[in-house]
Amino acid sequence: MKDVVFGTRYRATERIGVGGMAEVYKAVDEVLGRTVAVKVMHPRYASDPTFVARFKQEAQSAANLSSPNIVNIYDWGAQDDTYYIAMEYVRGTDLKSVLEERGPIPIDKAADYGSQVCRALSVAHGYGIIHRDIKPQNLILTPDGTVKVTDFGIARAGNTNMTQTGSVLGTAYYLSPEQAQGRPLGPPSDLYSLGVVLYELTTGTLPFVGDTPVATALKQVNEPPAPPRKLNGAVTPAMEAVILKAMAKNPAERYQTADEMRSDLERVASGLPVAARAGGFVAAGAAGAAAGPTAVAAMDSTTVMGRVPSDPPASPARTARPGGKRPGIPVKRGISPWVWVIGIVAAVAILGGIAWAAGGVGLLFGPALVEVPNVVGKSAPSAEIALSAEGLSAGVLTTATSDSVPTGSVVSQNPPPGTQARKGSKVALVISTGVAVAVVPDLSGMTEADALRAIQDQGFTIGPIARKASSTIAANKVVAQIPASGTTAKKGSIVSFAVSTGKPMSAVPDVVGNSESTALSKVEGAGFTVDTVHQFSDSVTSGQVISTNPPGGTQAVSGSTVTIAVSKGPQSFPIPGNVIGKTEAAATTQLKGLGLIVIASTSPSSTTPGQVISTDPVPGTIVKSGSTVKIIVGAP
Repeated sequence: MKDVVFGTRYRATERIGVGGMAEVYKAVDEVLGRTVAVKVMHPRYASDPTFVARFKQEAQSAANLSSPNIVNIYDWGAQDDTYYIAMEYVRGTDLKSVLEERGPIPIDKAADYGSQVCRALSVAHGYGIIHRDIKPQNLILTPDGTVKVTDFGIARAGNTNMTQTGSVLGTAYYLSPEQAQGRPLGPPSDLYSLGVVLYELTTGTLPFVGDTPVATALKQVNEPPAPPRKLNGAVTPAMEAVILKAMAKNPAERYQTADEMRSDLERVASGLPVAARAGGFVAAGAAGAAAGPTAVAAMDSTTVMGRVPSDPPASPARTARPGGKRPGIPVKRGISPWVWVIGIVAAVAILGGIAWAAGGVGLLFGPALVEVPNVVGKSAPSAEIALSAEGLSAGVLTTATSDSVPTGSVVSQNPPPGTQARKGSKVALVISTGVAVAVVPDLSGMTEADALRAIQDQGFTIGPIARKASSTIAANKVVAQIPASGTTAKKGSIVSFAVSTGKPMSAVPDVVGNSESTALSKVEGAGFTVDTVHQFSDSVTSGQVISTNPPGGTQAVSGSTVTIAVSKGPQSFPIPGNVIGKTEAAATTQLKGLGLIVIASTSPSSTTPGQVISTDPVPGTIVKSGSTVKIIVGAP
């Protein structure tokens, strides 16, 4: 591709994805030298202030989220009349591709993937952020089995008023009923979408498929899903119960928090009973169980669609009677119809005044609407007072950890601030329990893979992994960690560790030819123990090193023993006298064994034929190894 640089630092190398709102490029951060992914808004949206605001908000919202299961956001900016976000580049495959390649996923694996998504959603919901587009395409499976949630492209913080009148953003196959109807969203909306994802992962089939996005969304609102076990007998009753509870049409009947759903999914993965009971569902007809591959491809993308009506359309007006008259108000002959119209208007006005005096027009025209106040950040009692002042009350109270909101104060609310709600209705509040903390696990002696899993299971972020020699810890085992095990730390904070490369190694100094004392000093200085042996040598001066074992320049375990061979010089000794009288062969063998060179000659002898009668030099003469000795053997 052509040379494109975003923000003067992110050099694109290839396009790796295209979505409903943006394209994604693999790029190199030329400042930090790391690989990143850069999401670039489609030009057709860049001129739309609403979409631009949403796109910017993805960076601002997601940048606050820290979890091993959420793709990190690094930076955002403008480029050539469009906008980009720089984020973590994740090596892996989205779950939609996994499903298309392998078919339905084993139940324990699907439960594990779902629990990891719940872990990510728990963090986001704790900040009042609803993802709004949970689908397999936005869930990346890394080679080590970690699932990372990406694309907060249509997520918005719960305490903002950003909306698009009369339209809905999302992916039709995975929309919750309330999202399809354009209603206020809370955590149960994301959990509904996750229920659809688990349905698809375990059955290989989407629960609802229509000819158009709106038709599919209508099915989400009005039709029950076919029980997953009717489509795949391998789906366990426990997993089916979790899926159907998550997909309840009424948000109040679903899981209320991601942690609650995660707990049940972990039970499914472990083969334990779950808390969910999937009552109230009946098998859907063929329309509710249409297979995913037959669907319109466009519905896989995040799109803008009209809101789905929550009630059936009103019955059409009755046709006029013959003659042009309509049934309804009886009209007497001779009395103008306007008299009846004026009378009806007057009656309505009188009844309206009575209703107003009685406490509001709601008696006639439905409950009065009030603006929901912003109680995020207030203490729970203060929030209830503020709501009461507007004719509202606190509804469901749930808790969530928060890095920024003090304990006991409101993290998020539903409906969001600034929206309209019926007077007397309830506002669900999420109350902060403070910063989420956990105990740092003891990683000592673990393999690298086990240590990574232990860190993630406790909700921490994996930090740099070092390699370090150890005299006591075997290779490929954890030798050190930061913070120390047993300490309490903020969830999402970094835990780093070092893996042993085995015992420390050092180079053996090359001391051949050095004096014994010099060699001893060098080898011991390099961290070795020295064992010295002395040997005769014809070529090395006495007192100098002949060789070392291991040889100089090679690597050896620090603290191990290096043997130094020191020369005693050439060996000197007297020619033995006991060779006299021996046979030529025996004498030659003895003298060669002393390192001497033997030359034999004969001399006539009548008394000792075949025996050595003398040597040259004579026995007792001091010679060095390698000297020549002549033996004289008697001849008959």
